[in-house]
Amino acid sequence: MTRETRERLRRRDPQAMAELFDRYFGEIYSVVHRLLGDTAAAEDVTQELFLKVHRSLETYDPSRDPVPWLMTIAYNLCRDHWRSRGHKMGKRSQPLAPGEPIAEVLSADGPPPDGDLIRRERERMLATALRSLPEEQRTIVLLHDYQGLKHEEIAEIVGATAVAVRKRYSRALRNLQEELKDKDIGR
Repeated sequence: MTRETRERLRRRDPQAMAELFDRYFGEIYSVVHRLLGDTAAAEDVTQELFLKVHRSLETYDPSRDPVPWLMTIAYNLCRDHWRSRGHKMGKRSQPLAPGEPIAEVLSADGPPPDGDLIRRERERMLATALRSLPEEQRTIVLLHDYQGLKHEEIAEIVGATAVAVRKRYSRALRNLQEELKDKDIGR
């Protein structure tokens, strides 16, 4: 996003807002979905983020990259969601295996079904292990490993020092390793 577009964004130019939305919606939604683990909640939070951005454009500094600003808002909205009563009630009533199909059609001309099954099972185990992390650690792992942000950028988003973020990241990786120990399928 160019500096000129960011300047227009601050003036609430509809075209600049559309460009911001088009450029960053997917990235923001992806992070929020990974943090919350719920499609409907991720859609709601992402929509709320862009409404919040629109309402607070006068505070936006066009000289800075918008990603840390957007990620900070996303993280804060996710924290609000985690603290909400609805989220706590929803966690108690989720099925054991949400979204998993009962049966799948296998294609004869595709890759071997066991390879795909092993890959999906590993992804499911990793997703489950990530969800088991405390929200602060999960956020840092997702922002670092999935979004490619540096520890310094994450520190700005979560309101901590870079040293604290590095320690939390290391702790999160140890926790993931412990959670996934003895669960590797298809070694």
